[in-house]
Amino acid sequence: MTSFKFRDGDMAQEILAAIERYDVDCQFMHVCGTHQDTLVHYGLEELLKEVGITIRQGPGCPVCVTTSAEIAAGIALADAGITVCVFGDMLNVPTPIGSLADARSRGGDVRVVYSITDAVQIASKEDRNVVFMAVGFETTAPTTAVPLIKGVPENFSVYSCHRILPPALETIFQMGEFSVDGIIQPGHVSAVIGTEIYEQFSKIYGVPQVVAGFEPLDVLMACYMLVRQIAEGRAEVENEYRRLVRREGNPKAKEMMDRVFEPVDRAWRGFPIIPKSALSLREQFGAHDAALIHEEVLQCLPDLEEELRGCRCGEVLRGIIRSEECPLFGRACNPHKPMGPCMVSREGSCNIAYRYGTLNR
Repeated sequence: MTSFKFRDGDMAQEILAAIERYDVDCQFMHVCGTHQDTLVHYGLEELLKEVGITIRQGPGCPVCVTTSAEIAAGIALADAGITVCVFGDMLNVPTPIGSLADARSRGGDVRVVYSITDAVQIASKEDRNVVFMAVGFETTAPTTAVPLIKGVPENFSVYSCHRILPPALETIFQMGEFSVDGIIQPGHVSAVIGTEIYEQFSKIYGVPQVVAGFEPLDVLMACYMLVRQIAEGRAEVENEYRRLVRREGNPKAKEMMDRVFEPVDRAWRGFPIIPKSALSLREQFGAHDAALIHEEVLQCLPDLEEELRGCRCGEVLRGIIRSEECPLFGRACNPHKPMGPCMVSREGSCNIAYRYGTLNR
């Protein structure tokens, strides 16, 4: 019997056996760094391949999809004497002009924070301008909205790099670079936006979808539910994560996002400009919109290549290749000397593959 790296191995074996009885050859995609961590950490990729399921990772890492141009904006702000507050995963993401860590090493005031609240507190104690680089999907966007609604210091502003997931899914379907037999949707994003918004994809593209939690059994059950839909000729949105996710999502969180942000067109790393896929501050919050306040600094940014030479993060984020297929993986590129964000962020496929993969066993 298969040896499992987690409890509830007997139940996992039953789920895998149930999948195997369908005798499938399927390719699924997920769009969540935490799901990728679960798949690799607990050895689920290999177990699922044995029963006919291959899973690709899509653009589920918010740091990874943030473009070099946006990171370069943070670098320019720091070089201009502005305090820039970022999450830790952003600090070492490389660009053709360096990283935020490089800006800090030459005297820029770049600070790692754990939340926007930390950045607001810094602004309340400083005379200089403070910018919070807001990164994340619908999971974190409401937390950015709350302080802006309640009120922040005059010297505080937000540079919004927030993305929203559904437009990226639409782009993946439209690009059609590979066949997707089913989608595993992220539990935390879905807790905010709900499951109803995904229904359009099943109707238009005939793709089964399952919203899943993050435990090994959650992911295995999501795969079983997708296989069952395929066997029964259905293409619906099912909710494995019912203990947290509702069809309508979190109305209060959605209301706060809508009050503060408006969707705008923006490029994602590895993707073209995706219509209405990012969140920009609405006009009434312009006094705290770093893109407007520091326009003179930001308009001088140079045109940049998205990736360092040889880096294939963009293809990893589109599910075209696995991290291990990049020729730089584990050689020229590793967490100590990353060539791209997928190796920097702990939600990035390359970082996860390196931490749990054969190179470090």
